[in-house]
Amino acid sequence: MDGIWNTVVPAILDPEPAVYPVAMTDTAAPASPPTKPDPLILRRLLSLFYDLWPVLAVWMLLSALFNLGYYLAGHSEREILKTASVLGVLLWLCCWLVAGAYAVASWARGGQTLGMRPWRVRVVDADGAVPTRKQLAIRYLVGNLSLLLGGLGFWWAWFDRERLTWHDRVSGTRVVWIEKHPR
Repeated sequence: MDGIWNTVVPAILDPEPAVYPVAMTDTAAPASPPTKPDPLILRRLLSLFYDLWPVLAVWMLLSALFNLGYYLAGHSEREILKTASVLGVLLWLCCWLVAGAYAVASWARGGQTLGMRPWRVRVVDADGAVPTRKQLAIRYLVGNLSLLLGGLGFWWAWFDRERLTWHDRVSGTRVVWIEKHPR
Protein backbone atom coordinates (compact mmCIF):
# COMPACT_ATOMS: atom_id res chain seq x y z
CA MET A 1 0.00 0.00 0.00
CA ASP A 2 3.03 2.29 0.42
CA GLY A 3 3.17 4.96 -2.23
CA ILE A 4 -0.36 4.42 -3.56
CA TRP A 5 -1.70 7.63 -2.02
CA ASN A 6 0.85 10.34 -2.52
CA THR A 7 0.19 14.01 -2.74
CA VAL A 8 0.95 16.17 -5.70
CA VAL A 9 2.01 19.75 -5.40
CA PRO A 10 3.61 21.14 -8.55
CA ALA A 11 7.30 21.84 -8.22
CA ILE A 12 6.62 25.52 -8.87
CA LEU A 13 5.15 25.90 -5.40
CA ASP A 14 6.58 23.21 -3.17
CA PRO A 15 8.45 20.05 -4.12
CA GLU A 16 7.64 18.58 -0.70
CA PRO A 17 4.69 16.13 -0.51
CA ALA A 18 1.57 16.53 1.54
CA VAL A 19 -1.60 18.23 0.46
CA TYR A 20 -4.09 16.49 -1.83
CA PRO A 21 -4.23 12.69 -2.15
CA VAL A 22 -3.85 11.54 -5.74
CA ALA A 23 -3.38 7.93 -6.79
CA MET A 24 -0.10 7.59 -8.64
CA THR A 25 2.75 5.14 -9.13
CA ASP A 26 5.91 5.02 -7.03
CA THR A 27 8.01 5.99 -10.04
CA ALA A 28 6.37 9.39 -10.60
CA ALA A 29 8.91 12.15 -10.10
CA PRO A 30 8.06 15.84 -9.82
CA ALA A 31 8.78 17.88 -12.91
CA SER A 32 11.53 20.45 -12.76
CA PRO A 33 10.17 23.95 -12.20
CA PRO A 34 9.89 26.14 -15.29
CA THR A 35 11.81 29.39 -15.31
CA LYS A 36 8.60 31.41 -15.42
CA PRO A 37 5.27 30.02 -14.15
CA ASP A 38 2.49 29.58 -16.69
CA PRO A 39 -0.33 32.10 -16.10
CA LEU A 40 -2.91 29.41 -17.01
CA ILE A 41 -5.20 32.12 -18.43
CA LEU A 42 -6.79 29.88 -21.05
CA ARG A 43 -7.34 27.03 -18.58
CA ARG A 44 -8.82 29.45 -16.05
CA LEU A 45 -11.23 30.96 -18.59
CA LEU A 46 -12.27 27.57 -19.95
CA SER A 47 -12.85 26.34 -16.40
CA LEU A 48 -14.99 29.39 -15.76
CA PHE A 49 -16.96 28.68 -18.94
CA TYR A 50 -17.53 25.05 -17.86
CA ASP A 51 -18.67 26.22 -14.41
CA LEU A 52 -21.15 28.60 -15.99
CA TRP A 53 -23.50 25.73 -16.96
CA PRO A 54 -24.22 24.14 -13.55
CA VAL A 55 -24.43 27.62 -12.01
CA LEU A 56 -26.92 28.73 -14.69
CA ALA A 57 -29.05 25.67 -13.95
CA VAL A 58 -29.19 26.60 -10.26
CA TRP A 59 -29.96 30.21 -11.15
CA MET A 60 -32.88 29.06 -13.33
CA LEU A 61 -34.22 26.98 -10.45
CA LEU A 62 -33.93 29.94 -8.07
CA SER A 63 -35.66 32.19 -10.60
CA ALA A 64 -38.48 29.68 -11.00
CA LEU A 65 -38.94 29.54 -7.22
CA PHE A 66 -38.96 33.34 -6.93
CA ASN A 67 -41.49 33.64 -9.76
CA LEU A 68 -43.65 30.90 -8.23
CA GLY A 69 -43.63 32.81 -4.93
CA TYR A 70 -44.48 36.00 -6.82
CA TYR A 71 -47.44 34.25 -8.45
CA LEU A 72 -48.62 32.69 -5.17
CA ALA A 73 -48.49 36.15 -3.58
CA GLY A 74 -51.42 37.11 -5.84
CA HIS A 75 -49.85 38.40 -9.04
CA SER A 76 -51.13 37.37 -12.45
CA GLU A 77 -49.50 34.35 -14.11
CA ARG A 78 -48.58 36.59 -17.06
CA GLU A 79 -46.89 39.13 -14.80
CA ILE A 80 -43.17 38.59 -14.35
CA LEU A 81 -40.82 39.58 -11.59
CA LYS A 82 -39.31 42.93 -12.50
CA THR A 83 -35.51 43.06 -12.36
CA ALA A 84 -35.38 46.50 -10.74
CA SER A 85 -37.90 45.61 -8.02
CA VAL A 86 -36.89 44.67 -4.48
CA LEU A 87 -37.60 41.00 -5.23
CA GLY A 88 -35.65 41.22 -8.48
CA VAL A 89 -32.60 42.60 -6.68
CA LEU A 90 -33.01 39.95 -3.98
CA LEU A 91 -33.08 37.28 -6.70
CA TRP A 92 -29.81 38.59 -8.18
CA LEU A 93 -28.24 38.66 -4.72
CA CYS A 94 -29.36 35.08 -4.05
CA CYS A 95 -27.93 33.94 -7.40
CA TRP A 96 -24.61 35.61 -6.61
CA LEU A 97 -24.52 34.05 -3.13
CA VAL A 98 -25.38 30.57 -4.45
CA ALA A 99 -22.62 30.81 -7.07
CA GLY A 100 -20.20 31.88 -4.33
CA ALA A 101 -21.28 29.03 -2.07
CA TYR A 102 -20.72 26.58 -4.94
CA ALA A 103 -17.23 27.95 -5.68
CA VAL A 104 -16.06 28.21 -2.06
CA ALA A 105 -17.45 24.79 -1.08
CA SER A 106 -15.89 23.15 -4.15
CA TRP A 107 -12.50 24.79 -3.59
CA ALA A 108 -12.56 23.91 0.13
CA ARG A 109 -13.52 20.30 -0.55
CA GLY A 110 -10.90 19.40 -3.12
CA GLY A 111 -9.42 22.58 -4.55
CA GLN A 112 -11.51 22.26 -7.73
CA THR A 113 -14.92 23.15 -9.08
CA LEU A 114 -16.55 20.91 -11.68
CA GLY A 115 -15.19 23.14 -14.43
CA MET A 116 -11.62 22.95 -13.13
CA ARG A 117 -11.43 19.15 -13.21
CA PRO A 118 -11.25 18.55 -16.97
CA TRP A 119 -8.65 21.33 -17.30
CA ARG A 120 -6.59 19.85 -14.44
CA VAL A 121 -6.22 23.00 -12.38
CA ARG A 122 -6.56 23.36 -8.62
CA VAL A 123 -6.66 26.21 -6.09
CA VAL A 124 -4.03 26.06 -3.33
CA ASP A 125 -2.68 28.58 -0.87
CA ALA A 126 0.76 30.16 -1.25
CA ASP A 127 2.38 27.16 0.48
CA GLY A 128 0.57 24.60 -1.67
CA ALA A 129 -1.79 23.61 1.15
CA VAL A 130 -5.59 23.70 1.30
CA PRO A 131 -6.73 27.36 1.54
CA THR A 132 -8.96 28.53 4.39
CA ARG A 133 -12.60 29.38 3.74
CA LYS A 134 -11.79 33.03 4.44
CA GLN A 135 -9.12 32.99 1.70
CA LEU A 136 -11.59 31.33 -0.67
CA ALA A 137 -14.36 33.83 0.09
CA ILE A 138 -11.93 36.70 -0.56
CA ARG A 139 -10.89 34.96 -3.77
CA TYR A 140 -14.54 34.81 -4.89
CA LEU A 141 -15.23 38.47 -4.04
CA VAL A 142 -12.12 39.83 -5.78
CA GLY A 143 -12.62 37.46 -8.74
CA ASN A 144 -16.10 38.92 -9.23
CA LEU A 145 -14.72 42.44 -9.10
CA SER A 146 -12.15 41.40 -11.69
CA LEU A 147 -14.87 40.04 -13.99
CA LEU A 148 -16.95 43.21 -13.57
CA LEU A 149 -13.95 45.18 -14.79
CA GLY A 150 -13.83 43.21 -18.03
CA GLY A 151 -11.59 40.46 -16.66
CA LEU A 152 -8.78 42.92 -15.99
CA GLY A 153 -7.67 40.97 -12.92
CA PHE A 154 -7.34 37.81 -15.03
CA TRP A 155 -5.34 39.55 -17.76
CA TRP A 156 -3.09 40.98 -15.08
CA ALA A 157 -1.47 37.54 -14.79
CA TRP A 158 0.27 38.12 -18.12
CA PHE A 159 2.22 41.01 -16.57
CA ASP A 160 2.64 39.82 -12.98
CA ARG A 161 6.13 38.47 -12.29
CA GLU A 162 4.68 35.42 -10.48
CA ARG A 163 1.82 35.12 -13.02
CA LEU A 164 -0.84 35.71 -10.36
CA THR A 165 -4.26 37.29 -10.92
CA TRP A 166 -5.70 39.94 -8.62
CA HIS A 167 -7.75 37.40 -6.70
CA ASP A 168 -4.69 35.15 -6.34
CA ARG A 169 -2.67 38.05 -4.87
CA VAL A 170 -5.33 39.42 -2.53
CA SER A 171 -6.49 36.04 -1.18
CA GLY A 172 -3.05 34.45 -0.87
CA THR A 173 -4.08 31.60 -3.16
CA ARG A 174 -3.02 30.49 -6.61
CA VAL A 175 -4.16 28.14 -9.35
CA VAL A 176 -1.77 25.31 -10.17
CA TRP A 177 -1.75 22.88 -13.03
CA ILE A 178 -2.07 19.20 -12.13
CA GLU A 179 0.13 17.06 -14.33
CA LYS A 180 -1.45 14.00 -15.88
CA HIS A 181 -0.05 10.82 -14.37
CA PRO A 182 0.14 7.54 -16.29
CA ARG A 183 -2.12 4.80 -14.96
